[in-house]
Amino acid sequence: MYATSLTKMPYPFTLPTTSSFSFSSSFTCESHPSLPLNASTHRGVVRDTLKKFKRLPPHSQSPALSSLISSFHSYLPYLFALDAGLTPHPSHHHPEEITVTLLTAPQIQWRPTLSSLPPIPGREPPRLKITSLEYDLFFTLTTLAAALTLQSRLHLHPLYLTTTAPVGTTQRQTAISSATKSLLDAASIYDYLSTRSESLSSPPPSNDISPPTIRALRSLALAEATLLAVLKDDPYPAIVLQQRNENDTEWMYKSPDIPKVRAHLFARLCLAAAEHASQAYALVNSHKINADFIKYLDDLRRTARAKACRFFGIDAELGGEQGKGIGWLWAGLKELGVEREGKHGSSSSGEKAKSSLMKGLKKEWTERREDKKIEKGLDWGADAGRLEERRVIEMLEGKWVRQNDTIMTQPIPPIGPLLAQMPTGREIHTVKPFQPPLLEPNVLEAMRAPPDRSDEYGNYPSSDEETAVDSSMAGAFPGTQGEYRTGTPNYY
Repeated sequence: MYATSLTKMPYPFTLPTTSSFSFSSSFTCESHPSLPLNASTHRGVVRDTLKKFKRLPPHSQSPALSSLISSFHSYLPYLFALDAGLTPHPSHHHPEEITVTLLTAPQIQWRPTLSSLPPIPGREPPRLKITSLEYDLFFTLTTLAAALTLQSRLHLHPLYLTTTAPVGTTQRQTAISSATKSLLDAASIYDYLSTRSESLSSPPPSNDISPPTIRALRSLALAEATLLAVLKDDPYPAIVLQQRNENDTEWMYKSPDIPKVRAHLFARLCLAAAEHASQAYALVNSHKINADFIKYLDDLRRTARAKACRFFGIDAELGGEQGKGIGWLWAGLKELGVEREGKHGSSSSGEKAKSSLMKGLKKEWTERREDKKIEKGLDWGADAGRLEERRVIEMLEGKWVRQNDTIMTQPIPPIGPLLAQMPTGREIHTVKPFQPPLLEPNVLEAMRAPPDRSDEYGNYPSSDEETAVDSSMAGAFPGTQGEYRTGTPNYY
């Protein structure tokens, strides 16, 4: 059996960072006086973990994800306890009644990452001040969901390496299942926030947590999880990967096998993924959202539709209709935005050869650059697998066209009518309702005692301030920092 390969996804999110905050400065809990202090303590762990995560080089961030996600899971029961005590929600079922009083509006800072890029290249977007526990909870949960998406990338990364021997079938299935679970957990969080946002009266302070963005993120997670369900049994990307892997020679003597009924099923699942990606794209395209994220959504939609075309082509080829299968492959290339050779017949042979050479060199350079990103663990897969799918379709196209020209000689139908007869997509995943985590009864009972120390977790800088360069020292010579600090401020 062939080891399978995956589309290069999910999206490589950049995690936001946050300031420290003392809950005791804004909230008091009559029923459980130690709750604000304990919430501050666990939030401080989240902040510190985010800070350490950001300080790591990109290739070292993935192994630190488990610690980061664990800190969120430890903190959330305390945050939801405060939230339930301040504004009871139907989804909260604490064994004890919690009473929280707002003393003053909280001042919490988050640095958003999905909003539009800053006007000055190279500068991070400004920090955003949050003045409500509600939107702090939104930022906390969306950050956890983004971390879960990065965790799914971590599970899938070993499947793409071409400098090591391919992983075994059991390891591959485990990696895919774990990655899918992480994506569905993220979708569950987005689903919860989307429903919760319907009852809010005030506008969100950032597009990162606006209702359209949250719904788009939910659709994106579902699209990516659906493609994983398809590609778990898709052997064709593995052939391309194996051909580029010097440590794997199985592709030389064993051909892939896909039952006809599953090929058609896979095509409909890909169409469902494309529909989710289209919904996500439509929700954020008109908003101030990072252009790279919007482009990824469009690339994912194109890749999913191209995969559907490929599977329809495989279904036709398995049924003896090789000409129709080639037509579907050409339709897939059109969905990817790839211009086929020979379309402009008026060009001279010399111009065609030059154009073909330049396109080939550009494609080879792009492929090598993507392979290097994978090996270094950087932002690989930012094209949503568009390049990989093109590799697969062009491999099949070359094989089928040679066979059709020499053996089958079947006519190739036009692309338009084929695309017009595409069926609707078919769903495979159901998003389970997110259950807000609750504190254990013994933990709640222990917090009825007054706090044993003061809550000073608001006296520290944000999770990225400590890594920033002190602007007052910019341009200073060694040994003159004190002069710059005590003299007249320099504005530049």
